[in-house]
Amino acid sequence: MQNITVKPHREFSPADKPSPLMSIYNGEKKEYYEPVKASYDKKKKIFSLTFSNNSKAQISIAFQEKYFKFTLLSLSDCKDIEDIQWGHYHTNITNLMGELIGVARDTSEVVNYAIGMLALDDNTLGGTSETIGDAAPFQYVIHSPDTKRFPLPDNLHEGQIFTLGGNGISDVAFYAHKEPYYRIMYGDAAQVDKEGRISISYHSRDRSSRREVFFSLIPNMEANVPNHLDVEPLPGIGYIGSSVAFWGSPDSIALLDVIQDIVLQEKLPYPTMNGRWVKDPAAFVPDAMTAGNLNDSIISYTHRLGFKAISLYDQGFLRPDRGNGGYIDGKDFERKPIKMTAGNKSHKEFSEMAAKYGIMIGRTPITNSLAPGTLDASPVPSDSLSYQQKRMLMNDMEPGDTIILVDDPKYMEEIASWEGHCVDLNMIKIGKELIHYLGVSDEEPYRLLNVKRGYWNTTPSKHHKGNTVYKLQVTINYGYDGLIPNMQLQDKIAEYYADVCRINGLAYYDFDGQEFLFNTGHGYYGAKRFFRKMFERGKQVGVPYIRFTGATLSEGSWHYQSIWNVGGGKNLYDADTREWGSTTSQGKDLRDVTFANFFPVGMGGNFPIKENSTVEQYEHIQAISVGVGTTYSLILNQKDVESCPQKEAIFNVIRTWEDARAANAFPRWVKKELSDPAKSWKLETGKDNDTWLLYPIVEGKKADPVLLKRAPGY
Repeated sequence: MQNITVKPHREFSPADKPSPLMSIYNGEKKEYYEPVKASYDKKKKIFSLTFSNNSKAQISIAFQEKYFKFTLLSLSDCKDIEDIQWGHYHTNITNLMGELIGVARDTSEVVNYAIGMLALDDNTLGGTSETIGDAAPFQYVIHSPDTKRFPLPDNLHEGQIFTLGGNGISDVAFYAHKEPYYRIMYGDAAQVDKEGRISISYHSRDRSSRREVFFSLIPNMEANVPNHLDVEPLPGIGYIGSSVAFWGSPDSIALLDVIQDIVLQEKLPYPTMNGRWVKDPAAFVPDAMTAGNLNDSIISYTHRLGFKAISLYDQGFLRPDRGNGGYIDGKDFERKPIKMTAGNKSHKEFSEMAAKYGIMIGRTPITNSLAPGTLDASPVPSDSLSYQQKRMLMNDMEPGDTIILVDDPKYMEEIASWEGHCVDLNMIKIGKELIHYLGVSDEEPYRLLNVKRGYWNTTPSKHHKGNTVYKLQVTINYGYDGLIPNMQLQDKIAEYYADVCRINGLAYYDFDGQEFLFNTGHGYYGAKRFFRKMFERGKQVGVPYIRFTGATLSEGSWHYQSIWNVGGGKNLYDADTREWGSTTSQGKDLRDVTFANFFPVGMGGNFPIKENSTVEQYEHIQAISVGVGTTYSLILNQKDVESCPQKEAIFNVIRTWEDARAANAFPRWVKKELSDPAKSWKLETGKDNDTWLLYPIVEGKKADPVLLKRAPGY
């Protein structure tokens, strides 16, 4: 793998680590088979590979202007082959690893090169064939992006794995290492070896057959031990047709010149903001986040700031309830939850007010958590719920009976979910009744223990020997309580969210509990499918764009997700101490993940305008935002904003920076300067709307300015 734009050509393929074009994987034996023979039909542009188990693959290769396109056409003798893997494609790059989308990046001025992959179909996922549950473990890996600046201590080595911090429950405490060589991992499409060299891979699984996984997204923690999941078969979803784009280019142009080209050429999801792809740094823009539930001026504030979305965060959680048909304020919009002095408004009324200024509004849902009291959960639970285990009832039961005998006790002692293992969510479903239990007897007859009938207000009923007992897959407590839908019902929930947008005028979601999309055992495929269904339904009903953030970012959501403003405050970026997370390492960790994966860095819900807020604070916040390439959710409490003497000047500062950013007026070298938290700046509008003057602040005074100009096409 060579960069032929320089002389001598720079070689990126390590001589000691050959890269197989494709490997195949036996899931039962947990064994890879690599190719041992290859031939190429130049006329048909087809590779024929023979593997060590005698399977034979036909792979087409399309030579596009800026990438190769590989597609698996056929695989013989594949009865025992559960998964195919593109790569690993090994590189000698040791700088930044993009573990979500599979990219190895050297951002130095000397090398300036990146090599990466993208999946071209939903069932091809970033990662490896052996990734349990198709969602990589959430953990730390030791990797220094620059061994001269950040040398490893003697007790650590490249590629070493560490679990997260905290108790496994508090998501803030997960982030426990501020050292730059502790790299938190949100995927495994990129990996590092003991020398710090980065490899990339994608894979595709046969989902048509029954299989069982032993899954936890956060393994090695008592609060998140793995559970055994009987994964739902999905007929017709397999690896034949798996396709990837493989590319290499100067890192400085990789995103907008190459990756964007692949996305457009292959018709991958391409959400836009202000007419620009949401991955274009000129399209990055903060959002408003409401607090205090008084909204007289929130739309005006947002418009004056140049923002395009309002997160109605103080309205609490929005739970998916198909029983309301998408009418979250009632069929006649009779509920008016959005408080205003002149009269409260429904979501629809408020969205119509915002739309006059080109502003969208939105809410925070608990993604696919089916809460008690909603249509698909209770008092009549759906038959399309995800389950961990399926057993047979071995006795007849009357409505008052608490003796439940099952044919097999295996794994029935596990507390449901892989996360939190909340005992009050440990339940089974028989017919249309939910039943709580804890534990199972050791000897025959195998009896479920500590039984509570008619759980979640379901109706205790007669059940008969031979009925199916489903041990349900669930979420966690803390307001997230719910059941997980199976894939077919999840499709309907995704469509429901699009309908909520159409009916109520919403176009923004903060998908809390987004990791619940992995709970079926289908991992990133489940996330891809969910967002594809939501966007397809949105387009069908006239909602062309749904801006969303959420609790996580994965290869499954990368194309669809606009921003990742998770958490906030001093955990993400402390504007007073000027550091990425002064209380935890969350800011540093999430910055490293997003930046390496060509995604907008998030600063969370942050920087509330209050009585003592100053212009200088927001000059700094905006300089970092533009320099690093971040978005954030600006907390706006109307009473606090009105108490600030510098309110007008702060609004003007933010708007000036945002206008210049949207004009793509900041060249690469200027952004590098702006990203240094130790430096201070002041930005002023020039003589017209196409120029700006950027002043370095030295010892409290303005130095000679840099003239910035609107970029062509912006």
